[in-house]
Amino acid sequence: MPLIRSTLPMALLLCCGLAAAQGSSQAVTNPCGGSFETNDGFGPYDYRVNKNKLPIVENAHFTPGVEQLFERKTSFFGADIGYTLYRFPNHHRALSAMARLAKRERNDMPRGATYTVECYFERALRFRSDDAVARMLYADFLVQRGRSDDALKQLQVIRKVAGDNAMTHYNLGMIYAEAKQNDFALAEAHKAMALGLKWPGLREKLVKAGAWAEPAAELPTVVPLAMPQGSPPAETAASAASAP
Repeated sequence: MPLIRSTLPMALLLCCGLAAAQGSSQAVTNPCGGSFETNDGFGPYDYRVNKNKLPIVENAHFTPGVEQLFERKTSFFGADIGYTLYRFPNHHRALSAMARLAKRERNDMPRGATYTVECYFERALRFRSDDAVARMLYADFLVQRGRSDDALKQLQVIRKVAGDNAMTHYNLGMIYAEAKQNDFALAEAHKAMALGLKWPGLREKLVKAGAWAEPAAELPTVVPLAMPQGSPPAETAASAASAP
C-alpha cells in the first residue's frame, strides 16, 4: 500500500529552522516547530525502529476509532493524532490519518492539531529524511492537492533509494499513475514485477488509462561452447582436412 530544485516545496523551505528576515537580524520562529525535544523525555521516536514504545501512545491516543476517524479518544481527532505525531513524528498511519482529517474538515489545520497537515509532513521528513514511506505519503498528499510538480520532486528522491524493494516500486507506480505520469508508472510497474510483486492494481490502472505494455522479453544469453583442451581451432581443422 504505489520517486530539482529542492526536495520540499518553497513554502516549506521558508519555514524550516530559523530564518533571518531580509535586512533584519531578528530570527523568525519556524511555524512548523523547531526542536523535536519532548517535555518529559519520552521520545521523539522513529516509527520504524522504536516499535516497543508504540502501544504506550497508541492505546491512549491512536486507537482504531481515532485512526479511522469515527470515535474520539480524548478530545478532537486532531489533538490525538497530533499527540501521536509529537511522540513519533514519522508515524506513517498517523500522518495518513491527519491528511484524511484535514480533507474531511476542509481545514489545513484540523481542530485540535498544533500544526497544518503539511507541517506534519515537513516535520516527519526533517526528523527522518530517509523515511521513504513518509515521503511517499507526502507525495500522495501533494498529488491529491493538485500539486503534481511538487509531488514529482518527492518521488524522484524515493526512486534514488528504492533499490530492490518491490513494494516501494509498486507504490511509486501507483502515485505516478495518480499524477498522470504513466510512463514513469509503467517503468515502476515493470520493476515491481521483475522483483516478484504481481499485484494487479497498478496494471489495471494503467490498462484503464490505455498506458499498459507488457515488459519486453529478455533474450537468452548464448554462451559459446568451450573447445576441448588441445583441439585445433575450427579454421585450422578445416584447412587440414582439405589438404592433399
